[in-house]
Amino acid sequence: MTKVDFLVVGSGIAGLSYALKLCEYYQDKEYHPQICLITKDEPFESNTRYAQGGIAAVIDARDSYEKHIQDTLIAGSHINNEEVVKLVVENGPERIRELINWGTQFDKSDNGEYNLAKEGGHSDHRILHFKDVTGQEIQRALLNAIKQYDNVKILQDYFAVDLITQHHLGEDVTRYRKDTQCYGVYALNKITGEVETILSKVTLLATGGIGQVYKTTTNPSVATGDGIAMTYRAKGHVQQMEFVQFHPTALYQRGHEGNAFLITEAMRGSGAILRNSKGEDFVKRYDDRGSLAPRDIVARAIDSEMKKEGKEHVWLDASVIDEAELKSHFPSIYSHCQKLGIDITKEYIPVAPASHYLCGGIVVNTKAETSINNLLACGECTCTGLHGANRLASNSLLEAAVYAHEAFVTATQLVEQTQWMEQIPDWNKDGTTVPEELVLINQSRSDLQRVMSNYVGIVRSNERLRRAFKRTALIYEETEELYKRTEISQPLCELRNMITICYLVISGAKERHQNIGLHYSIDFE
Repeated sequence: MTKVDFLVVGSGIAGLSYALKLCEYYQDKEYHPQICLITKDEPFESNTRYAQGGIAAVIDARDSYEKHIQDTLIAGSHINNEEVVKLVVENGPERIRELINWGTQFDKSDNGEYNLAKEGGHSDHRILHFKDVTGQEIQRALLNAIKQYDNVKILQDYFAVDLITQHHLGEDVTRYRKDTQCYGVYALNKITGEVETILSKVTLLATGGIGQVYKTTTNPSVATGDGIAMTYRAKGHVQQMEFVQFHPTALYQRGHEGNAFLITEAMRGSGAILRNSKGEDFVKRYDDRGSLAPRDIVARAIDSEMKKEGKEHVWLDASVIDEAELKSHFPSIYSHCQKLGIDITKEYIPVAPASHYLCGGIVVNTKAETSINNLLACGECTCTGLHGANRLASNSLLEAAVYAHEAFVTATQLVEQTQWMEQIPDWNKDGTTVPEELVLINQSRSDLQRVMSNYVGIVRSNERLRRAFKRTALIYEETEELYKRTEISQPLCELRNMITICYLVISGAKERHQNIGLHYSIDFE
């Protein structure tokens, strides 16, 4: 059993920013709390790392908070929480300054000012970026900064299995109970194969998204919705899971499934145009803003065009961008496509939508508090109310940074009035045997991804959702049987979490009887 003051689950911008703030805050104080950050892979592997485009913030005098707020509300179909939108937008510049102070570099123009890009749904240039690897640069800076502190321990290859609550003390925990308390997590040490008990006074979930529940995604393999699933099992509140954003432009490779290479929206912000097989600028038929319309509109336009033409992709024409700018601003995309035999300075890039971002998740208030006491959450795993029915481009890293700060403020208050619950029993693996053949888990995972992609994708219907629910229920029954009789493994736990996520997305979609934002059903046209 391990006891820490602060436990962080996840190593992206949300978890690292929060941990860094704790380190700085306690650096000159007499009390030096123990901070533990666990990550199921190595620390550099997170959704943050794969964010190409950038981070949105009002730092140009010609821009305004009001314009950024309105752009966010319009993209979210005005079902956003306006208080939250205001909080995030107005606190954004200060959080950007912190990232820079921690060592993050953003591209600058020759005059020394930040080179701000424009992306879909934005009325002004306000996207800070570092080439086309912004997330990777932020991740690098944060990991380097946190190495300076010796009271934070990073445990890689630790998979959080379950939140510890009164349920583990034999009490009845329901979704309506107001005093449910989080005491820490049970975590699988992937090296030893043992499930360890990590007790904490305050726990933060920063576990990222759910992209892996679909067969093609821009998300890394770690994005299996673990934090959301754990919270739901612990009877925490989760909502708006039906709002899954598909990025319009993932690189299409015939026969390739799984992780897709992202072609950043910033490329369209620089002038690239989406074209159909006839070379037509087709998005303008769907929206006057053309290729720079919000992502829900562009993704549906591409989906519609692909179905009309019977094609598996459309084209992105980046040849209209100056060659020197293309190579300097988008070096990783240029290099990646070149390796595949595509010269993006002359040839069109084949693209198709892929699962990209979840706008719903664990319900949190403006203090980053969940419905479970002493459990905080921030980043993509949360539903803050910022995004509404559709996320505005580059608002995700901003939200993570702002809510990491709010979580930090809350945590420093909570820790002073909390003690460890030391009566927690060890993980019980009695009656279980060594893991079954991995083929069973892999097949179920593949079946799940196909069900979600075919029935709960960009366009839905009542019948598709009914079928998805029925097929997911069967996979759930098979997996629960497997879980009860076998020892814990990461693939099995991830599958279990993914099934929970699928159930929540399908259920949310079934209950949403209108076409709004990212939820579109042919039954409500």
